[in-house]
Amino acid sequence: MELWTAFALGLVGSLHCAGMCGPLALALPPAGHTAASYVFGRVAYNLGRVVTYCVLGLIFGLIGRTLLLAGVQRWLSIALGVTLLVGLFVSRRLALWQPVIALVDQLKSRMAGLLRRRSFDALLVLGLLNGLLPCGLVYVACAGATATGDLFNGALYMLAFAFGTVPMMLAISLSGKLVPFSLRLKLLKAVPVAVFLLAALLILRGMELGIPYVSPVLGAESGAGCCHQ
Repeated sequence: MELWTAFALGLVGSLHCAGMCGPLALALPPAGHTAASYVFGRVAYNLGRVVTYCVLGLIFGLIGRTLLLAGVQRWLSIALGVTLLVGLFVSRRLALWQPVIALVDQLKSRMAGLLRRRSFDALLVLGLLNGLLPCGLVYVACAGATATGDLFNGALYMLAFAFGTVPMMLAISLSGKLVPFSLRLKLLKAVPVAVFLLAALLILRGMELGIPYVSPVLGAESGAGCCHQ
């Protein structure tokens, strides 16, 4: 998978993050009494998110690698692409399983306690936990990481996605203001486009049409383990 798709998804998807995680970014406590400590605290929070996303990339890259060795990655790629396309047209919110709800409640409780602490380590852990909260865009990025079929490239894919989200989230936490709601509504229209583009690339990749970088023959190039296949 091309890394630019992950970065673009994170950059455009961060408009969604502004609404979902923006309030948390605004509520972050200062890590000290100086301007530098304030900035470094926000950087630590975003660093925590980046680390969690990279770990997820390793996990889903391993899954993709296992499926690649099993010879079914092309079908998985097509299935992931179709799933993303279906998700674009299904507006109903599916209820989470009770164990997942319990886990999310525990994460939120832990994060609430960390918000009362004024330290760099607390902000770092807040970022780590924030990366584990349920998020549709993260799931989309994980699908792309799975399609890389490699641990390192899966982590690299999620790193690119994370970097795409950093500018918006860092700006919100530093400025203390959310992106104007009217502007966010207009820009959010780009999110489905980014998801559609990634879905189309996943489907084309699985079809193995012999198109370099877009739809290569996976079996012939699996040994290279390149993220830019």
